[in-house]
Amino acid sequence: MILIGLFGLMATGLLLLMGYAGQVSLGHAAFFGLGAYTSAYLTTRLGWSPAAALLIGIVVSLAVAFVIGLAALRLREHYLALATLGFGVIMYTIFKNAKAITGGLDGFFGVPPFSIGSFVFADERASYALVWGAVVLGLWFAANVLHSRAGRAIRALHDSEFAAEALGVNVFRAKLDVFLLSAAYASVAGSLYAHYVGFINPQLFDLVTSITLVAMVIIGGNRAIIGGVLGAGVYVVLGEGLKAVVPKLIPTAGGEFELLFFGLLIIVIMIFKPEGLTGFRWPTALRPGREAR
Repeated sequence: MILIGLFGLMATGLLLLMGYAGQVSLGHAAFFGLGAYTSAYLTTRLGWSPAAALLIGIVVSLAVAFVIGLAALRLREHYLALATLGFGVIMYTIFKNAKAITGGLDGFFGVPPFSIGSFVFADERASYALVWGAVVLGLWFAANVLHSRAGRAIRALHDSEFAAEALGVNVFRAKLDVFLLSAAYASVAGSLYAHYVGFINPQLFDLVTSITLVAMVIIGGNRAIIGGVLGAGVYVVLGEGLKAVVPKLIPTAGGEFELLFFGLLIIVIMIFKPEGLTGFRWPTALRPGREAR
């Protein structure tokens, strides 16, 4: 459940970008990594409190997202996807080679548990409450954003950027705003992940993780904000189930069976239910006034 919450928080941010604004990102694991490494470095090497380190991680991720967004968000469709893909590869290379800061492929050890003041989230129950408290707050904030004037501008991008611009929407500003917001969600998830696990490695933030997040958004769907969490839940539960069942049925099977299974699942969803799980009659108070089409 803690892993579902962490991935669900990231997927919620990406859902805002992909599902509601219609902008594809294949490099979101980079912001996950920025939040994780910023928190790990500041708390372990400089003695900062985890709460302060999380906030600095958000600032760092927003600064990087702003610089990348100024260039990449002027592109459209698959050109934008390729630009974010390149950004993700660059950041993974930096995480892997900046050994003095990140520890390289050996990893970053000894990240302390998250704490607020004197209270330390040291056990599983406390971590569960922390992560899901962040998820609920993230869902509430995202729902309020979508109901706002800025949120209506963001949703207008999904149908047609040209029509939105004709109606007076500052298209580039709206795209940049939602890109920054989605980066902040990923950064918070990265910080919480680092403090929960206590160890991070560059391989956690590679292209596979970015594609996994996209898969979660596709599975969950874009008809309600809860779609990111639903997609994360299905992905994590099925993934853990496959790890437990497939080796018993096929002893020689390697890790590629997960890629095969989820690849087929995404194909089936895109053909028969492209709106994902939230396309069903799913009761939720988080549905915006006008659904994203």
